[in-house]
Amino acid sequence: MNILTAMRERLDRLAVFAELDVEPSGLPSGAAALSDASVLEVLREVTGIANDAERLQSVVAGVAAQRSKRENGHSGLAATQGHASPVALVQSITGGTRADALRQVRVGQSLLDGAAPDAGAASGAEPAPATDDSPDASRAPWHAPLQSALWAGRLTTAQSDAIRGGLGEPSAEGVDPASAALAWSIAAETLVDEAVAGASVEELRARARQLRDILDPVGAEDRFQARYEKRSLRTWIDQHGQHHGHIIFDDEMALWLRSAFAAALRPRRGGPRFISDADRAAAKELSDDPRSNEQLEYDLFVDLIRAGALASASDVFGARQPGVRIVMVGDASGPQDPIGRLIKTGHAEDGGDALPGSVVDRTICMNGTVTVTVDSGGNPLDVGHEQRLFTAKQRIALAVRDGGCIAEGCRMPASYCEAHHIDHVAADNGRTDIDRGVLLCRFHHMQLHSNGWKIIRDGHGAFILVPPFGHVGLDGEPATPRVLRTKAPWAWAWDPPPPSDRPPWREGRPREGEAATYAGQSDGALAG
Repeated sequence: MNILTAMRERLDRLAVFAELDVEPSGLPSGAAALSDASVLEVLREVTGIANDAERLQSVVAGVAAQRSKRENGHSGLAATQGHASPVALVQSITGGTRADALRQVRVGQSLLDGAAPDAGAASGAEPAPATDDSPDASRAPWHAPLQSALWAGRLTTAQSDAIRGGLGEPSAEGVDPASAALAWSIAAETLVDEAVAGASVEELRARARQLRDILDPVGAEDRFQARYEKRSLRTWIDQHGQHHGHIIFDDEMALWLRSAFAAALRPRRGGPRFISDADRAAAKELSDDPRSNEQLEYDLFVDLIRAGALASASDVFGARQPGVRIVMVGDASGPQDPIGRLIKTGHAEDGGDALPGSVVDRTICMNGTVTVTVDSGGNPLDVGHEQRLFTAKQRIALAVRDGGCIAEGCRMPASYCEAHHIDHVAADNGRTDIDRGVLLCRFHHMQLHSNGWKIIRDGHGAFILVPPFGHVGLDGEPATPRVLRTKAPWAWAWDPPPPSDRPPWREGRPREGEAATYAGQSDGALAG
């Protein structure tokens, strides 16, 4: 549908709400008079209009950028309006931040890439001749899935920019440009699906970086080292005598510090329920502590520095010693680069951040490994069900399969989750088997038990979330069962995005029974 027509139709649907047909100053009271269903409907329509307008704005910003190229000199559009760059021109008109203007220009240029080779004609510029490096009508750019999703309204401009920025340009050691472009295009399709499923802009940006490092493990090592070289600590005292600090972390130490904060503050952040009286008392004490989370993190950070290697883990961290756990598909061996570093990408269990082979090697050397064997569908093989509670090793297996809370839209990491038996112990003779359990954060675990929702599974098929009878969704329609998908970024190994008529991922699909290596501490911390 024509974009302007779509916007007019949305405005017409909004016009039926008399509560909103008021002067701007009367909007707060008018909106407050809307029913719950009307609030949701208005929010959907306004969001649709905003997204349509943002797409239109980005395209026009891209055209402005094309007509303001450096080779146009003072005759370029931005220069004729007294601005040094198209970004400054766009910012002066929109009144937004420079970051917003940059995004609009980037997205606009990506939408014009391959779609409008003569976009500069209106400014009198000659169209660029087609070359092997320039798009033409017969070859779509690798980011065409992002273009299509933007045109169709399945992506916002912010989501598209996050995906393209995270993936970067197609390039992988030992892979020809055409194959790399195809792999990046498939990754873009995968991320579009995740955006439609509810992933936030921040999550899409992180997932795009993870997929890029999976596709280009050699480049992942280089990018890791580049960030490592930027590590720094700077302190200063302001005019009031307040001490300040600024830290740039390398990837591994940032994960380690986040793990330390998580271990100490988990009861405040929705971690697992505590079983023993002592644990409950400690959790209540922390919850009742008058300090803010930021103050608690600061005090812990100072305690870590002061304690150093002399304190025991319980003196500083409480019940669980922090650590970075790494998941790697396949075994710990494989090809190495010329200086002996493993050419393979691992992922932090919490959050899925990619870590290069050199970090995986060092972690294995220091801490050893735990092997989780999965079938071709990613289902961990059973390791026993003689007791009611999932064991520490079973929880590791669940973390490998689910990657965190399996609930839709939830990004709670695995270490914050509880293991849920999908078969109720009393009513369904539930067993403590890996294939009958899922990870859920405390909130979604309680929602499931309290509100009549249920998760079912047929054999090793998908986990299905079944709503209670009569439940109505946000769209006002009766809720229907929905497939729950893993949050693990390494799940590409057993659930690859390419359809059957496309080449497999660069590292291939594992065979039945192929193992995933789990490097790092293997204590009972995941038992929660």
